[in-house]
Amino acid sequence: MAMISAPSPRTGGRILVDQLLAQGCDRIFTVPGESFLAVLDALHDVPAIETVVCRQEGGVAFMACADGAMTGRPGVAFVTRGPGATNASIGVHVAMQDSQPMILFIGDVDRSMRDREGFQEVDFQAMFAPLAKWAARIDSAERIPEYVARAYATAMAGRPGPVVLALPEDMLLDRVVAHDRPRVAPPEQDPDGEAMQVFMDLLKDAAAPVAIIGGAGWTAGAGHYWSEFATRVGLPTAAAFRRQDAIDNNCPVYAGNLGYGPNPKLLERIRSADLIIAVGARLGEATTEGYSLITPDHPGQTLVHVHPDPNELNSVYRTDLPICAYPHEFAEMAALWLEDIIPFDAGREAHAEWREWTKAVPFDTRLDLGQCVAAMRAKLPADTIICNGAGNFSGWWHRHWIYGPMTTQLAPTAGAMGYGVPAAVAAAKRYPSRTVVALAGDGDFLMNGQELATAAQYGCDLLVIIVDNGAYGTIRMHQEREFPERVSGTGLANPDFAMLARAFGGWAATVETTEAFAPALDEAMAKKGIRLLHLKTDVERISAGTTISALRSRPR
Repeated sequence: MAMISAPSPRTGGRILVDQLLAQGCDRIFTVPGESFLAVLDALHDVPAIETVVCRQEGGVAFMACADGAMTGRPGVAFVTRGPGATNASIGVHVAMQDSQPMILFIGDVDRSMRDREGFQEVDFQAMFAPLAKWAARIDSAERIPEYVARAYATAMAGRPGPVVLALPEDMLLDRVVAHDRPRVAPPEQDPDGEAMQVFMDLLKDAAAPVAIIGGAGWTAGAGHYWSEFATRVGLPTAAAFRRQDAIDNNCPVYAGNLGYGPNPKLLERIRSADLIIAVGARLGEATTEGYSLITPDHPGQTLVHVHPDPNELNSVYRTDLPICAYPHEFAEMAALWLEDIIPFDAGREAHAEWREWTKAVPFDTRLDLGQCVAAMRAKLPADTIICNGAGNFSGWWHRHWIYGPMTTQLAPTAGAMGYGVPAAVAAAKRYPSRTVVALAGDGDFLMNGQELATAAQYGCDLLVIIVDNGAYGTIRMHQEREFPERVSGTGLANPDFAMLARAFGGWAATVETTEAFAPALDEAMAKKGIRLLHLKTDVERISAGTTISALRSRPR
């Protein structure tokens, strides 16, 4: 009988890298630290995993979060203890609120140094417990395969989210025998057949149904099947906040997006609905206008809530029909359901209302962002990936851009600034043949603009558009609403962003008028690498929907 050879001893660092390979990881994002040199050494011999070296751990975590959003498997980040981990915490928070799979590995102090407040020591389990799905520390190199497999399973199962694993520096140097774990897949979660029948019966009896989609576990496949089903029954379908690529916006029943600055006709449609079908969406604060568009008890309305995490169902909203299932499985079963439902006219009506809402009406302003978006729509491919952080600037694209099916939007539902450029770098690496656009306000850009160095280092093709109004615009808008004409703490003195892009080896142009935008865009799209358009706008036009003058003249 043939002898089965025992696994050879490996360092903890090599065991960890081998587990990432087994789980299908092909890219990590990092700022290197001495606390995980054993991992970096192991990566030296594993070309199948690309190591993307970034410039700040916030950018690292945002890139990993965006990568997880694109692949459906955890984006992977490595940072060092103390300052590295605290910098990266913003990406963990975004991954949690955005329901995106991610694993943050943190190099940590030696096991013998614990609880002495050693150099850069932090209790990471305590720190990340409120921010992550699971935070743990690996003290035994033999158990690395167990912890990594559990991390992948936890990050993907139910409501996806981030996992944080601390790696003691000396543990990564231990040479031990460990048994590898196989690739982990999310559990199957098909909807119950009886629940589907109840759902279909509710839909047949409804007079004014509406769906809100996108969120935990949503996939391109879910979008395909939902489009097929919703189109067949004429079901108006709205996207949750910053989930606008949940379905192709050209779907005949797509009704627009919820969140900040939505179409008033869509809001009225949801208020008057007798049946609300939420698939994947948590119905969070932004999507529901502070839990007022749909109230937690929603009197006079029936709520069907489909979500992959049982803990989410009935947690905030009284749910008439909770269905614990992945959106893909639910949408596919709905699309293949043989029972006939008399189509509603409302779907096409809602889509026509959205089409009208997306039209950019010219404004009497020197640089009209609505017309800039219209020019982009005319020139950029339908599968362009739009990446943005937080700020009023994003509202023009949320309103006027037409998003294709996933992945064409990377934007934090957590409202974190500085996300756009790192997300664009991750997108350019994941989809090198597609057009990638990083949108940023002036304040937003300078929170992670240093990652243009990462884009340059790895030869990324991306277009950066900076909307510069010399202010933290969203805060200025709220300030003028609450304390008109008392400007305090919101003004910005900015650098020459075009010159900054050139310093990174990119091409750049400054745009100050609407007429100059389209030619500059043409020139940018004819080039490769980093292209940056610095749009200088007037702070008076504070958002896509209002002006400072209008805010100041509101009745008090």
